[in-house]
Amino acid sequence: MFYNLLNYPLEDAVPNREDDLEFILSDYQPDLFLVCELNNIAGANNVLGITRTFINSNFEMATYVSNTSDDTTGDQNDLQNLLYYDSTKFIIEEEIIVPTYLRDFNLYKLKLNTIDQDTNPVVFYVVICHLKASSGTTNAQRRFEMVQDLDTYLNTLPADTNVLLGGDLNLYTASESAFQELLDSSNNITFADPANRIGSWNNNTSFVDVFTQSTRTQTGLGGSTGGFDDRFDFILTSENMISTANITYVPDSYQVYGNNGLVSCYNSRINSTNCGNSTSQFSFDIRDALHNFSDHLPVTVLLETDASLLNITDTEIASYFKLKNSITDYYLNIYVNSSQLFNEYLNIYNSLGQKVKSLQLNSENDQQFDVSDLQSGLYYLTSPNQQIKSLKFLISN
Repeated sequence: MFYNLLNYPLEDAVPNREDDLEFILSDYQPDLFLVCELNNIAGANNVLGITRTFINSNFEMATYVSNTSDDTTGDQNDLQNLLYYDSTKFIIEEEIIVPTYLRDFNLYKLKLNTIDQDTNPVVFYVVICHLKASSGTTNAQRRFEMVQDLDTYLNTLPADTNVLLGGDLNLYTASESAFQELLDSSNNITFADPANRIGSWNNNTSFVDVFTQSTRTQTGLGGSTGGFDDRFDFILTSENMISTANITYVPDSYQVYGNNGLVSCYNSRINSTNCGNSTSQFSFDIRDALHNFSDHLPVTVLLETDASLLNITDTEIASYFKLKNSITDYYLNIYVNSSQLFNEYLNIYNSLGQKVKSLQLNSENDQQFDVSDLQSGLYYLTSPNQQIKSLKFLISN
């Protein structure tokens, strides 16, 4: 998951927005969490604590480093990039800074924590970036120059290097020179758009499914208020990661988290009825948390490998077991993406730790259970037979 955190933690127009980030991360549970617009080390540590509590306790973060770019011109070092990662799956081998005139590219060389990592390592690079904002030819040229600085470094790597790039690219169209430079086949590392949604995105409803900004129309919350009309946030991969590398992109897994792909969402706030309906994947609760936390939506992809990971325990099953609604009146909707949970029982506990109900899963991915017999309050859902972190939900009937 890549996510623009909107000046975290200095932007405080929305109180207690950490609660919203907790909700978002507990729902998606990324293994790699790439962020930009992180203000300071205190904010970095806050986010680390959230990942450890709401994803899993094995999360670590890369070294927090203030922006080294623009020191001689503006020295505005309040927008940092950073990587958070599940340390049972990934090992950081190197951290690299590529400076530009404005903001650094932060690069991380990662190795999968596999059983044969010494003899057959699976290595890839993660790039996190935040290009110059705003429209106009001058700003587009600045974005291009920043990408050129990245290419200068990438040209020092072997041409078959696996590279994933996550960033707020602030691009209005694929014809911008910065984007064309990333996709240039003459480069040592050529990037691809896994979503395969190349075009002129700005204010074009044909691309509403990949829009990421703005989640808001209300002023006074910080960030942009223009409503849903731009594709600024991306995850790109080197071309080899699309199909031929030892760690590859899972086809059709590119998604803007919280975006239900509705044309009616154009120029609306993401938590409005225009942006979701009864059949939508992303519920109002998720979209409301996203609206409150940032003016951007996160972008997500899945990666896969044939390698065997080391020290992966049953707790990892939790990532395949999610609540589609954490606040409900009558029905609890559960998404199961692991055959190990099919036909298993789940237990519901109240806030006193008392078991109040048992549910038996079937072999479907989407399952619904009637919980209207439970009183209003906070409950926990877990499995008695698997080591799964309990998930919280609230009944408000």
